[in-house]
Amino acid sequence: MTLLGADATGARIAAIIVTYNSARTLPRLLESLRRSTAGVRAIVVDNGSTDASVAVARGYREATVIATGRNAGYSAGINVGRVAVRPGEAVAILNPDVELAPDALERLLVVLDDPSVGIVAPQLRTLDGRTRFDSLRREPSVLGALGDSVFGSRWRTRPAVLAETLRREPDYAAARDVAWAGGAALLISAECDLAVGEWDAATYFLYSEETDYARRARELGYRVRYEPSAIAWHLGSGSGQPAALVALVSVNRIRYYERVHGPAATALFHGAVVVQHALRPFDARHRFALGVVPRRSRWTALPAGEGRP
Repeated sequence: MTLLGADATGARIAAIIVTYNSARTLPRLLESLRRSTAGVRAIVVDNGSTDASVAVARGYREATVIATGRNAGYSAGINVGRVAVRPGEAVAILNPDVELAPDALERLLVVLDDPSVGIVAPQLRTLDGRTRFDSLRREPSVLGALGDSVFGSRWRTRPAVLAETLRREPDYAAARDVAWAGGAALLISAECDLAVGEWDAATYFLYSEETDYARRARELGYRVRYEPSAIAWHLGSGSGQPAALVALVSVNRIRYYERVHGPAATALFHGAVVVQHALRPFDARHRFALGVVPRRSRWTALPAGEGRP
């Protein structure tokens, strides 16, 4: 099998790729889909890019390209792409800076043969082949947020209660259930996609949308699995993430937490998240976040959607 055209039949997977100024990385992903052993259709949703993203995507005649003309957010882009998904197709959510091993989607499909599994994530690696020990997560908690704020990627073997992010090498060695996984590469069963429905574009412009989606899937009885035999390489943003997005990560973590917890617990969680920025005053991005995250009145200055497509 390979990357199938928009009019082709027999695709088992519809891959939704939301782009925003992604012309540099998108070809690697689309070429990897061409090499896929699974029958897959590519649905590229462009969120108002100002670079050549749309032209690059349209250079792959097999791809369905939807140019929204505005940046309504990542979840909104996924929802636009879902409209083009056909009944019975599993839905792959792929960042445009990901590259998949030829058999990755095939291996993830095997996991979805178990009807109790709704979402499955591959092993993510850096471009030089090292496993990323930051893609698997526990459900957010006050102590987990505090531990991650204080220690970050240090003290990887700390007690699980002090870590939302799974960072130990053994955590990534074998297939397992997780609360949620980073949204760079996910495969969702057709049944789970239909049951959970749209991604929450009203709350999440960017970040925490996959946390919310996984919780909704779990509440419907679906499991979230990690499959290390399926490999994807993720470029990621590294240290180049703008200050406003560093702040938005924290703000959306708080927004997510307060949706499922009371005011007192949310206040503690909010404080635990702020600690992350307070402990890193020599980083200009964290200094900016420290001026925004503690004060809800300033959250409206952070990036947000430009209206629904």
